[in-house]
Amino acid sequence: MNASDRTPADLLRSALAADPARPLVTFYDDATGERVELSVATFANWVAKTANLLQGDLAAEPGDRLALLLPAHWQSAVWLLACSSVGVVAEVQGDPASADLVVSGPDTLDRARACRGERVALALRPLGGRFPQPPEGFADYAVEVPGQGDRFAPYAPVDPAAPALSVGGTVLTADQLVTRAREDAAELGLGPGSRLLTGRTYDTWEGLSAGLFAPLAAGASVVLCRHLDRLDGDGLAERVESERVTGTAV
Repeated sequence: MNASDRTPADLLRSALAADPARPLVTFYDDATGERVELSVATFANWVAKTANLLQGDLAAEPGDRLALLLPAHWQSAVWLLACSSVGVVAEVQGDPASADLVVSGPDTLDRARACRGERVALALRPLGGRFPQPPEGFADYAVEVPGQGDRFAPYAPVDPAAPALSVGGTVLTADQLVTRAREDAAELGLGPGSRLLTGRTYDTWEGLSAGLFAPLAAGASVVLCRHLDRLDGDGLAERVESERVTGTAV
């Protein structure tokens, strides 16, 4: 990746310029049997559409705080990069009552209703499916995002020195996030072409780094596994082989 990259959105742009067709996120849910593979180009398209939704329809501005109440999931990764693209602070499992807007999965809707700003709900169904019945008081992400533009330009430049992420009591600027992601990538032995399998959750920095930021910073890709504990040893070994995994962080 480029040494000049100072935000996660910069890292994604560099990945897109280098090799848009390569896999970036391969997601498994071992509770449902779901598997989704997103190339850099496909992932970047989802990020652009989500960033347009965030900046346009939801009127989010740089410095706004978004409570992100989502598990480790490919759509959670999309929202993290969309926040970075707009300059919104992603507060992972943050307090909806004090946030400017909230993004919730199906299991946290009651908690998310404490937010007095815009509320978005994700069904987290296979293939990005919508809710059978939209939850009251929420915009259904799967309904709202398809019509958004495929290219994104922020209204104001994103400041790399501004807060970008809050997780587990730690607040990181975009610049600090990129630096830590590069350090973690080195510790994990990641480089261009590496494939990291992880079953870590997204409620800690270690989970977010292994599950998205470190592979992105290294020009690598991630096999992100939710409910990995439901897979036995033979199943895990088969996945490592079939996905050409070069390292694990479980």
